[in-house]
Amino acid sequence: MAYEFLSVSNDGPVATLAFNRPKVLNAFHNDLMHETLAAMKALNADDAVEVIIVRGEGRSFSAGFDLKAAAGRKMESVEDWEAQMGLQFEFIMQFWHSPKPTIAAVHGHCLAGAFELALACDVTVAAEGTMFGEPEVRFGTGIIAMLLPWVAGPKAAKELLLTGNDRVSAADALRVGIINRVVAGDRLVAEAEGLATAMARASTRSVRMTKQAINRTYEAMGLSSALRTALDIDVLLNSGGGPEKREFARIRDEQGLKAAIAWRDARFQ
Repeated sequence: MAYEFLSVSNDGPVATLAFNRPKVLNAFHNDLMHETLAAMKALNADDAVEVIIVRGEGRSFSAGFDLKAAAGRKMESVEDWEAQMGLQFEFIMQFWHSPKPTIAAVHGHCLAGAFELALACDVTVAAEGTMFGEPEVRFGTGIIAMLLPWVAGPKAAKELLLTGNDRVSAADALRVGIINRVVAGDRLVAEAEGLATAMARASTRSVRMTKQAINRTYEAMGLSSALRTALDIDVLLNSGGGPEKREFARIRDEQGLKAAIAWRDARFQ
């Protein structure tokens, strides 16, 4: 299948899915999300594929959900927000729910929804200089997939999420357990491929059932219920609006996205 906003390749049992909107730092819009859902469905069904690597083309893994595309949507009801955010949630969590190991190879920017997607992958390898973070509270919105407390614990999650910090270094991300490894940028793909090859050489049945066992442990602790509750809260947050969200949208509509982001960030410098 041909994709407009993705490239998908196979090297033996290792498949690589690469986001391919480099001019906008691989920002996630609806077409890219739908293509990714279709690509992952195909890779999950392909018996020749043992491990899936996800990465980004160009300067960054991804800057998160496309705020410019969001400006063009008519979001007139809670149901509109439920549908849009439900798509975003499914897009992120498919990497968690894939029966096959998923490895995120991230570089440049790994922010907001992209940060959550990297958390949803089983293993994350980062290039030196990668910046992580979740700036949502800085402009009146919230988190789509509230995975961070489950990965890093409540203290680290609250510090990051309640300040909207989007300048978390790769070293700090490694320190709090958000990622697995930090490597030189020119070693990123090779490092991810080495991990993928090691997983692919292991017993397929054992690898998949071990992932399933780990995920079921989190299910037993209430992961799915907690994530759905957080998503419901985020729908209410976005559909209800707020002064920061309205001002961000006004500046974005009148002056452009760069001006809105500059307004958002200026208050925290």
